[in-house]
Amino acid sequence: MNTTKHDLVAAVARVTGLTQTETKIAVEEFLEALSEELERGRTIEVRGFGTFQVKERKARPARNPRTGEVVPLEKRMVPIFKYSSDLKARISGSGKR
Repeated sequence: MNTTKHDLVAAVARVTGLTQTETKIAVEEFLEALSEELERGRTIEVRGFGTFQVKERKARPARNPRTGEVVPLEKRMVPIFKYSSDLKARISGSGKR
């Protein structure tokens, strides 16, 4: 099962005691700030969680799997996420909460 933004808002609201409306505003503002920084090409590091950054992908030829036709892909910027060792340990079950 996937977790939605609504699920995250409800979980944070439960823990913080804020209303879901207040929490939703905070979550949306956080995501907007994150997006704006990435748009500017900046790196965002959240200690113990990971790093968000933008990486340039070079232009290259690709192939349409349906037709086999070669299609050129232009140079582009893509967002990437690198997890921290703490997050990796939590996910693998060897970390503490």
